[in-house]
Amino acid sequence: MEFLRKIRNYREEENRLKWEGTFSDYLRIVQERPEVAQTAHSRVYNMIKSSGLEQRDGQKLFNFFGKEIFGLEVALERLVEEYFHPAAKRLDVRKRILLLMGPVSGGKSTIVTLLKRGLEQYSRTDEGAVYAIKGCPMHEDPLHLIPQHLRKDFYAEYGIRVEGSLSPLNAMRLEQEYYGQIEEVLVERIFFSEDNRVGIGTFTPSDPKSQDIADLTGSIDFSTIAEYGSESDPRAYRFDGELNKANRGMMEFQEMLKLDEKFLWNLLSLTQEGNFKAGRFALISADEVIIAHTNETEYRTFISNKKNEALHSRIIVMPIPYNLMVSQEEKIYEKMISESDMAHVHIAPHALRVAAIFSVLTRLETPKKAGVDLLKKMRLYDGESVEGYNQVDLEELKKEYPNEGMHGIDPRYVINRVSSAIIRKEVQSINALDVLRSLKDGLDQHASISQEDKDKFMNYIAVARKEYDDIAKNEVQKAFVYSYEESAKTMLNNYLDNVEAYCNKNKIRDQLTGEEMNPDEKLMRSIEEQVGISENAKKAFREEILIRLSAFARNGKRFDYNSHDALREAIQKKLFADLKDVVKITTSLKTPDEAQLKKMNEVVATLIDEHGYNSTSANELLRYVGSLLNR
Repeated sequence: MEFLRKIRNYREEENRLKWEGTFSDYLRIVQERPEVAQTAHSRVYNMIKSSGLEQRDGQKLFNFFGKEIFGLEVALERLVEEYFHPAAKRLDVRKRILLLMGPVSGGKSTIVTLLKRGLEQYSRTDEGAVYAIKGCPMHEDPLHLIPQHLRKDFYAEYGIRVEGSLSPLNAMRLEQEYYGQIEEVLVERIFFSEDNRVGIGTFTPSDPKSQDIADLTGSIDFSTIAEYGSESDPRAYRFDGELNKANRGMMEFQEMLKLDEKFLWNLLSLTQEGNFKAGRFALISADEVIIAHTNETEYRTFISNKKNEALHSRIIVMPIPYNLMVSQEEKIYEKMISESDMAHVHIAPHALRVAAIFSVLTRLETPKKAGVDLLKKMRLYDGESVEGYNQVDLEELKKEYPNEGMHGIDPRYVINRVSSAIIRKEVQSINALDVLRSLKDGLDQHASISQEDKDKFMNYIAVARKEYDDIAKNEVQKAFVYSYEESAKTMLNNYLDNVEAYCNKNKIRDQLTGEEMNPDEKLMRSIEEQVGISENAKKAFREEILIRLSAFARNGKRFDYNSHDALREAIQKKLFADLKDVVKITTSLKTPDEAQLKKMNEVVATLIDEHGYNSTSANELLRYVGSLLNR
């Protein structure tokens, strides 16, 4: 019943949004809200901007794309700021076809779909409201009714430029239905809808021999010629082509460069002059964003053909590369899985991460910068801190290969292999090893991978496996430490007591005997060495800890286990080193004793409660780490 109520509410909202009035009424709306008369490019730009904007490290992040597109912030900023923004200001860039060019499954179609769905929603808001001449199959802008000689006066009074001529059909209707009284012409609010073919058009290439240009520009309705007497009567023409229906909004050309030449020539006039030829009429005005997408190979073939030179200058190419950030690649997989029937399957923590590591490595170019290997580059790209390198180094790496990310393994392949791993294992849980194994097996079935690439990719799987080994050991380490939290706290306090005494050149008093002793150098070094603090650096490290401790005390805060990242890591590693034998024994024995079993169950519970594992994947992780430690 709740759902039925929502349906009723939706119907009531749709009825509330509807509006109809005369051209005179519409002008009053324009006077109050000039944005209703904006161009198609301006509408798209304002739609994107209305969702909000964030700044991170000098990078603009548009919330409009935030939940669907991951790791393409640079490409999206360029798309918005170099195309839609100037186009919204009526600069010449709006007279260009926007061509998204990139590898398969790189996000091109998703970007276009987001823009189309966004326009549908935006046209239902006050800011994105769109009005058209009622009964017009092309949803024509009512301002086209204003005669050319009055448009300067209109601009002076309203501050709005009017571009485009009244279509042949509406010119006839104005004379025959309204007797030339422009102010009486009926205007209605329209809502963009790809399904209803209002303001959004999509054109897909098919067999050039069977595909008709009428699919783009409309066609003569021969059944009405007897009634209207002529093929040049606009009433005898069906203005139902994709270019007609996309007027005021967006026209998507899927795989545009696969189109036959005769279809592409229509775009020359449409992009440059804002009109196109249809039937036996004068040029018909259309205001729409032309957006297309293709892959790099087809684009190179297209520009190498001299016959296409006229279109070259009318295309703005926006490269859409693969994502090159591991953390963002994980989000892509999570999104794809959430949209599938695999959403109920338990995917163990880090299973998608190792797949992301593999994918990103296949897309990265070998760095030229001395001392930087592919793994360091991957980490720097993902925002991790790498000792000895900073933001300047990162920028230098990015400049080495401006077109990086146009090749490599695509996300669909990874998801296909994850699916295969689930089916093969026949359980509702898979781990990182299952995914890596499936990725490896699938390389033989990937038709487009050469033997050279296959050898290279096999090496990347080995690298990802090594990364997972470190992650797995660290995960179990954290679980053990969490299970022995009191031990960690005791070790921390003991270390801090000794550091304070060392820095202040004091003695430490034994709590049991009351005896004064020198700071325990062996204890402090055993902890500091876990994170690579050298003998020469120990004094500076201890002083830094003491300064942090004092700062917390001054601010009335308690310095605890999580107050210093390096110290927390050092204590975790030290405690785990002491517990390694426990891990080895409890994971290798087929029949552990009661005490060992209790410790094992505590760690499994921690992995489940704190780290996102289920019972199956937690036990698999412990067995695997046990085997690593026993090697």
